[in-house]
Amino acid sequence: MSAQDTIFSTKLKSIFTLDSSPIIMGILNITPDSFFDGGNYLTELDWLIKTEQMVIEGANIIDIGAYSTRPGAKNITEEEETKRLIKAVQSIRKKFPDLLISADTFRASVAKKAIEAGANIINDISGGTLDNKMFKTIAKLNVPYVLMHIHGTPKTMQKNPTYTNVVSDVYTFFEKKIAELNDLGVSKIIIDPGFGFGKTLEHNYQLLNNLKKFHSFNLPLLVGFSRKSMINKLLNTKPENALNGTTVLNTIGINMGAKIIRVHDIKEAKEVLLITEYLKKK
Repeated sequence: MSAQDTIFSTKLKSIFTLDSSPIIMGILNITPDSFFDGGNYLTELDWLIKTEQMVIEGANIIDIGAYSTRPGAKNITEEEETKRLIKAVQSIRKKFPDLLISADTFRASVAKKAIEAGANIINDISGGTLDNKMFKTIAKLNVPYVLMHIHGTPKTMQKNPTYTNVVSDVYTFFEKKIAELNDLGVSKIIIDPGFGFGKTLEHNYQLLNNLKKFHSFNLPLLVGFSRKSMINKLLNTKPENALNGTTVLNTIGINMGAKIIRVHDIKEAKEVLLITEYLKKK
């Protein structure tokens, strides 16, 4: 095992050590149409500067997305997503050799190429529902996998999402998908309830209020609230004004046992971790 592999192994092991401190996943969208920062990081210089800033401010993982999954987002081809994502992964890996990189994709072929290009983690917003080859691909790659719940597809998910009981339905989804992954030999799973992905305002807050229920899986829990509509609709604000609401939800999420918070704003998220961790010691 190389020195770099040892570094990655140690960092990844920490994620799955559930009593270790929570960590930050920084969002890097290299898309022209993401809901908050679309179009900001389309050149290599832009995304390298942003990555360096996030690392300095305290990000433990950088999550690179090349396909916008905002509600109603346009579809792009597999070729276009691959072209965007792989160039960014290779560039960031070269500049930051010890950084944990997550590739945000729901396509198995793109996931494979991203790992080969230097990514360490696959973050699948569809939980394997949009590409039936994803789970087998993850098993072959033997890398950590973020299993997220979504209702529908990015294009349709907010068109009247309906559940019998959102908490029970999402829990059952995880039970089924985790069993499928385990049967393939996949155990390095991170679960994400998918706030904002096919959920109404009420659904999102029901999930948040019952977040501790998902600890029964004994897997790291990732939450992503950053500047989402569950803040904006409740407070009658816009994404650019939703940092305070994001900080409140991140604090609640950490206090409910989230292991990873996925955010746009690293400095403020780091402050949440410093304060909540300090209080745990008292």
